[in-house]
Amino acid sequence: MAAVVLLLAVAVLVSPTAAESVPCEPVKFGHDSVVCACNATYCDTVPEVPAPAAGEAVVITSTRAGARFQLSSASWSTEPRDANRLAQLRIALEGAERRQEVFGFGGAFTDAAGINIVKLPEAAQEQLINSYYGPDGIGYSVARVPMGGCDFSTHPYTYADVAGDTVLANFSLTHEDTEYKLPYLRRALAVSDTEVRVFASPWSAPAWMKSNGALNGMGHLLPEYYQTWANYFVRFLEEYDKEGISMWGVTAQNEPIDGDIPEFAFNCMGWTAESQTEWIKTNLGPTLRASRFNATKVMILDDQRFLLPAWADVVLADPEAAAYVDGVAVHWYGDPFFPADALTATHNHHPDKFLLNTEACEGSYPWEIQKVALGSWHRAENYAADIIRDLNHWVTGWIDWNIALDMNGGPNWVSNFVDSPIIVDDELQRFYKQPMFYAMGHFARFVPPGSTVLDAGVEQGDLLSVVAETPDGGTVATLLNTGDIELEVSLTDPERGHLDLTLPARSLTTAKWM
Repeated sequence: MAAVVLLLAVAVLVSPTAAESVPCEPVKFGHDSVVCACNATYCDTVPEVPAPAAGEAVVITSTRAGARFQLSSASWSTEPRDANRLAQLRIALEGAERRQEVFGFGGAFTDAAGINIVKLPEAAQEQLINSYYGPDGIGYSVARVPMGGCDFSTHPYTYADVAGDTVLANFSLTHEDTEYKLPYLRRALAVSDTEVRVFASPWSAPAWMKSNGALNGMGHLLPEYYQTWANYFVRFLEEYDKEGISMWGVTAQNEPIDGDIPEFAFNCMGWTAESQTEWIKTNLGPTLRASRFNATKVMILDDQRFLLPAWADVVLADPEAAAYVDGVAVHWYGDPFFPADALTATHNHHPDKFLLNTEACEGSYPWEIQKVALGSWHRAENYAADIIRDLNHWVTGWIDWNIALDMNGGPNWVSNFVDSPIIVDDELQRFYKQPMFYAMGHFARFVPPGSTVLDAGVEQGDLLSVVAETPDGGTVATLLNTGDIELEVSLTDPERGHLDLTLPARSLTTAKWM
């Protein structure tokens, strides 16, 4: 890859190009942007992006003002710029190196998501799944599944709730799996034109295996049940495999520090880095390797980045445990308060282990009174900014939380409501694609699995950007303008010259060239 220079400079207006696609049906709910409404007979699609001609770039733009994947084009130029029109600020990045491979982007198939999707007409259900995973959707290629119940269920449960059943004779999937998770997972895999990596995360072991005898609250897995819990993982993998879902990976525990919080409201189980190390090396790792699921990826942590690199350093310092660990899973909830440098430090300490963001959602903080904010561009910006920062700090992919929620941000058995990129309006038998949905699409669709992130991204003022090489030999730059005025941006490559773009105010822009 030739050296890339990114600087703020004078823009050249880009000319529109035509593409066959179904446009957004905008609906305004009083926030700063619009949602796009879909039903059984109508739903917008992602335009087919033409291959850029030599010396050209295809430009895809979404804005707070209402543009959604709007296509235009721009040209590389070797002509000198007009020095009188150059902006004062320049950002020069030279010698960009190839970094991590991108695994992909996706969302979680929770009970709540299925409960909402099933309320829609069959044709609308197909529209929703296709919007995420279909060939004219946003290109999701990863899916997360709770291993049993979580807060986004209607009640707490596991697959082995019969006390004392250490041989798991009564282990069985529930109607939540057969009615709300598996049908939509199978649809996603069926419509996708790429491999979908599916991974599972447990929220809690059965109550009888835990120190507090409950699925929530402060409690840990009792050591006498370490092996039973490892066997539980294999049983889960077996049952999902019978249903046609082959798991790419598992996380050792969803948010292990939750189980150390007294009176924690919903499903949880506490681990320390030391106890997770012992369980992985003695039980989970050997048990998976001895099974037919020996290639299943194992991820540690699955919690906030402020626990890094310390958590990974403890687990991976043990060579026996490290031999069974493939990656480190992180959540985004503490990201506004803790810098992404912790991710780079973790990569530098353990370059052979991948980093994957496995959960994110808006509306989760206690001070956010309105959990669902239909049409919030601000929330889309938060998504895009976090994804850009993560990719620029060695993260291989970014998985959203619930793929669909209701108008209140549920259901949720402890009323822990949040927002989602798609909100189902059961009363009107339609669903709304939020700005967050389109923010996800700028990455999932245009930075596909197998892409390689380049050390060419910047964060300067209102501009955040990430650059990646794509498997087809192209290069993609994704640029976020969080400011209220347009930005003039120039991407400069010694072999091609300069590519000048205007980034509209409050916009997300993707440029691709070959």
